[in-house]
Amino acid sequence: MVKTPHTYSEWVAILDMLKERHDDESVLLAMQQGTIEWQTGVAERFAKKLIDAVNFRMNDATDKFQKEIGHAYGQERAIVQALLALRKEMLFLSKVVNIPAIPEKDRRQYYQLVISQANSIQSSLEDSAKNDRSGKLASIVKNNKVNVF
Repeated sequence: MVKTPHTYSEWVAILDMLKERHDDESVLLAMQQGTIEWQTGVAERFAKKLIDAVNFRMNDATDKFQKEIGHAYGQERAIVQALLALRKEMLFLSKVVNIPAIPEKDRRQYYQLVISQANSIQSSLEDSAKNDRSGKLASIVKNNKVNVF
């Protein structure tokens, strides 16, 4: 069980666990129940730590996806699984930045960062799939979108 964070130092520990992929479900639950005094200094450090962890996870998920796609050439099932795993990670990260401890204005901004990244990935995948003359890859990418939340 992950302790619900209320102080900045407790949040640092939780955000480190998030970055390290330590028990995602428990970490998310603790984050959703946590509180923090949103004041100058603490808010900036908290936001930087949160965004760093989210960016790390997004970059890691994208790298993993690219490796899986590289090994999945022509294997529809493997491509679909890689797309769904990337979607699952983006959905998880959208929940991470949409926690009650963050003021609404900031929450919307962070959520938009995740959405923008997912939209960018989807757009890039669709552009790349256009090179497949059979149209099969384009169909797979459109039917298994990364940016469906």
